[in-house]
Amino acid sequence: MDKTLSRDGTSIAYRRQGDGPPVVLVGGALSTAADEAPLAALLAPRFTVVTYDRRGRGASGDGGPYTVRREIEDLAAVAARAGGPVSLFGMLSGGALALEAHAAGLAVDLLAVYEPPYAQGAGNLLHASRRTALLHRLLGKGDRAGAVELHLSGAGVPRETITHLRRSARWPDLVALAHTLAYDDALLGGGAVPAERFSSLTARTLVVTGGFSTPQAHGTTLALAAAIPRARHRTLTGQTSELAPQVVAPVLTEFFGRAPSLRTAS
Repeated sequence: MDKTLSRDGTSIAYRRQGDGPPVVLVGGALSTAADEAPLAALLAPRFTVVTYDRRGRGASGDGGPYTVRREIEDLAAVAARAGGPVSLFGMLSGGALALEAHAAGLAVDLLAVYEPPYAQGAGNLLHASRRTALLHRLLGKGDRAGAVELHLSGAGVPRETITHLRRSARWPDLVALAHTLAYDDALLGGGAVPAERFSSLTARTLVVTGGFSTPQAHGTTLALAAAIPRARHRTLTGQTSELAPQVVAPVLTEFFGRAPSLRTAS
């Protein structure tokens, strides 16, 4: 992977592939650039696709203390290497980062997000607040495995699946990323869709959810699409938070094919 420096001097690892208008993939919680590789490969015939290890993950550094502003600066540094203005696709909490980056002034052609995990309703917001407190207690006492379990259970992963994961070769990699769960939590602020802030977004935006996702995910994405001036909502039949790359790739290819940079290039 290549490296670039964020504004605070933190080294951020990224990978480019393909040829065409630049698209940056922004991963969600407990993910690295390697997790985005299957989708990147499907988009590469049409776009220059950039994947990267977010701060504190994989081959990237972790200059502290963490702030959302620093993560935005990381994404801006990667976008600059991509030859922007770029289009962005953010998965889950990576969608929240993509939205916050554009709200902070990052030039974006087109923006697509999949189920940023904001909370809707008083009960869900209270639950999110309690989970935040528990996450910080677990990380504070060094219970990294407990923090990962908390996140997975909150994301709707069945208990038997978590038990299987704990016995798998992948588990140590997930535990190694546990501290970044606090970063994702910070990106979501208090949990609710920041409608006032996102009302200033100017990029055409696609907000996507899965047909088999939870009612909360559906409600949240609809609220998010309503808050963004140039947004539309789409549901992908049969999908959950575990989004299949081969299902979303054609959707993104069609959507990002409308980017001004692509029309200029063609």
